[in-house]
Amino acid sequence: MKQPTERIACFGGVYSNYLALEAALRDAQRRGAERIYCLGDFGAFGPHPNRSLELLRSSNVIAIQGNYDQSIGHAFADCQCGYTDPRDNHFAQLSYDYTLAHTNEDHRAWMRSLPAQWRIELGPLRVLACHGSPRKMNEFLWESTTSTQFLDHLVTQYDADVILATHTGIKWQRALSGRRRFINVGVLGRPENDGHRHVWYTMLEYAPSEGLSVEFIPVEYDAGRLAREMVAERLPGEFVETILSGYWTTCLEVLPSKERRRGKH
Repeated sequence: MKQPTERIACFGGVYSNYLALEAALRDAQRRGAERIYCLGDFGAFGPHPNRSLELLRSSNVIAIQGNYDQSIGHAFADCQCGYTDPRDNHFAQLSYDYTLAHTNEDHRAWMRSLPAQWRIELGPLRVLACHGSPRKMNEFLWESTTSTQFLDHLVTQYDADVILATHTGIKWQRALSGRRRFINVGVLGRPENDGHRHVWYTMLEYAPSEGLSVEFIPVEYDAGRLAREMVAERLPGEFVETILSGYWTTCLEVLPSKERRRGKH
């Protein structure tokens, strides 16, 4: 008799890229995802934030609150993104002000109601979904600079076998002691600073005979259309360049040297 499996899809950082969100939802459903999770940061960067919010809510995506969503929901002064560089904060503020001005109050109330973390049972595995890290919503955990020892400490401290996070904009995973794992599920809102236009989400599947499998799945969408809409909304040309070129033009100073070297800026 075939033993049951469980399959979930996860992504973060929609960043108002409703076209990539549409494509990812279709693909995850086609692949048999039983549940779909969004790990926060619905707005920023892209145009028409209400479109992606309507999609998330109408598609029954299970969402948690990222720093952006907490800020938009409560109309804070900024996005709490965690940048320290003046240039990065300048572009972050432009993006935040646009998103706040173009997000309906009904969606903002929904964002205020969301939890900051979500506990998931995937087979026997205890999975904790968060935005940046379990200890800090806007913490950047990078593959090149985050130690395995620290990640082992996190899963122990927060009583989990698997931690799912996002916030950095670049997917990665690491096996830890025993069957434990840390997974950055990637983002849908913009490419990974690697010269490719596609974006990413993550599929997790548990099978009793094989344990946990993790697949990072590329998502193709109409980047040209998104760019044209960004231009029409008078969003910064630097954002448009990122969508079309696949290379980051902002949020660069927060990148560790290894991750930054993948780009051209």
